[in-house]
Amino acid sequence: MILIHSDLIDRDFTLFLVLVAATVLALILGIAFHEACHAFMAASLGDSLPARQGRTTLNPLAHLDPAGTILMLLVGFGWGKPVQFNPYGLKLSPKMASFFVALAGPMSNFVMAGLLAIPIQLDLVPYADPFAHSSDLFANVDTTEEYFGLFFTGAVYLNCILGVFNLIPIPPLDGFKVALGILPDDLAERYARLDQYGVLILIAVLFIVPYLTRSMQVPDQNGFSPVREIMVPTAGRLVELFTGVST
Repeated sequence: MILIHSDLIDRDFTLFLVLVAATVLALILGIAFHEACHAFMAASLGDSLPARQGRTTLNPLAHLDPAGTILMLLVGFGWGKPVQFNPYGLKLSPKMASFFVALAGPMSNFVMAGLLAIPIQLDLVPYADPFAHSSDLFANVDTTEEYFGLFFTGAVYLNCILGVFNLIPIPPLDGFKVALGILPDDLAERYARLDQYGVLILIAVLFIVPYLTRSMQVPDQNGFSPVREIMVPTAGRLVELFTGVST
């Protein structure tokens, strides 16, 4: 969100700062709450490891991962420091314990998005699409209320993106363990074998496939991005749901 509007630095620095602030807010609140909810869920199921490691806290410093934070700032998605927990010996089976701990993270982002959308829902601030063309933002965002609207809408968008991205069923994302919890045991056992290739699969999906298809201009000059095809419409629908604004 920051990079796509870098041209605003010269045109309207205040507007650019609002976009930066919205991104940073989404990172601090979204990622910290996301990881804290992983830890709180594990603790509620009887695991003392997250508490011993200092993860059952809302303090962002305990949860932010440097690489994941930088990536979130630059391209709109990223990750926090993974929460370690022991799925064995808890109140649920290891499979279901992992399912609920994994699901708690993305769900927390949707809760955060819903909370941040309240001022828009109540018409206290206007909806302002942070991914609109810079010229449209420059022309349409002028008053204090519109700046606050852009701030809150941007934070809602990024929390939705963070939640949707982490629900993609590819290791090491949360969605992988969520999928394992939903699948029948025999299918889950086979699907779990992908875990050893998780980082390679994620790199391929995020970077290699778009690069190769862009070079072939399939389906367009931007290439085909499976993650973009999932995230853009899904996050957009969630933003509409939370803000009550149809785009």
